[in-house]
Amino acid sequence: MQPSILQELRVVDLTRIVAGPYTTRMLADFGAEVIKVQSAKMATGIESNTTPYFCAWNRNKRSITLDMDFHEAREIFLKLVKISDIVVENFSPRVMSNWDLDYATLKKSNDRLIMLSMSGTGQNGPWKDFAAYGPTVQSLGGLTYLTSYSQDAPMGFGYAYADMVSGLYGAVSILAALEHRDRCGQGQYIDLSEYEAVCTTIGPALIDAGFNQNQVGPQGNDAENRPAAPYGCYKCSGEDRWCVIAVFSEDEWQSLCGVFGNPAWSGEDKFSSLAGRKKHKEILDRHIGEWTAGQTAENVVDSLQPAGIAAGVVQNAEDLANDPQLAANKFFTSLNHPVLGEIKTDTYPIKFENCRPATWKASPLLGEANQYVFEELLGMKKTTIRSYIEQGIIA
Repeated sequence: MQPSILQELRVVDLTRIVAGPYTTRMLADFGAEVIKVQSAKMATGIESNTTPYFCAWNRNKRSITLDMDFHEAREIFLKLVKISDIVVENFSPRVMSNWDLDYATLKKSNDRLIMLSMSGTGQNGPWKDFAAYGPTVQSLGGLTYLTSYSQDAPMGFGYAYADMVSGLYGAVSILAALEHRDRCGQGQYIDLSEYEAVCTTIGPALIDAGFNQNQVGPQGNDAENRPAAPYGCYKCSGEDRWCVIAVFSEDEWQSLCGVFGNPAWSGEDKFSSLAGRKKHKEILDRHIGEWTAGQTAENVVDSLQPAGIAAGVVQNAEDLANDPQLAANKFFTSLNHPVLGEIKTDTYPIKFENCRPATWKASPLLGEANQYVFEELLGMKKTTIRSYIEQGIIA
């Protein structure tokens, strides 16, 4: 068996919230040693090491404490950079330069270093100093508008999908830089704009608007570009339980009517063709919704799928945690956290042949790796470390 694919890498992680921690979590999950730089004054709220939120995005990492406002802390940081492969940060652009820790400076300590800077709008341009969160750049990038139900209610996603997109881009960009370093022996600086990452997700809409001069708007669950009707998400019995149904052919339509018991409305002329069903979508959806409302989502799917109709349960997190297909593929694993106890967490849909999986562990407690990093890796004396703790430098 070969070692974990990223086992030989060391990553210094300055990231917070989601996008950056997601990037470094992926590296840690596949064997990289990720050292998360924290401080007691910043490890609060959702960034507290014992919150479920923090635990979700920071598994398999080590934690050290450094107050980077101190010059001595930045000197320690540079020593750590010297023996590392990658630095990841997701501050606004001014932070690293204010600390005199921009890439040009870090490269003096390690000319093979790869540094990823993840910010809301990138390191250049008139908006570069603006702080941003996932929902902000989702709106700027057009995603909130296009994923809404109508032009009058631009609600979009209920979560920071932009952070997921940017986190994936971050991990892939680092792998590309590692490939470049392996071939050319050179480090690399990566400037990732979360705003631009979001813009890449609406390519078809951009092309349609730019080349065809079309007014592209939100479609909700409509199927303007799909030859299907009914086609939508329907309320089922129970609290916030839903299912999706899509009917593409006349044979499927007849099968659907049969499952319904061929009610009188299903034989009306306006539903006798795909064009008619699409034209009278609102009435059709009302009929479908009346039928699904009296059944569980699981019963709806169990009735429709054997009849050759595309249907699925809109699963929530609890459904996924108990999904038999995911269980069969060992998609979830359990980790023991010293404070929160046993944690069930997701893994990956990727499995490498003849490659030993990394040994996973729960997210770290604050400063848990101080002794390992400062004494073992950097060779600092105990008396120096104790003095820095007393001064608040290591805190």
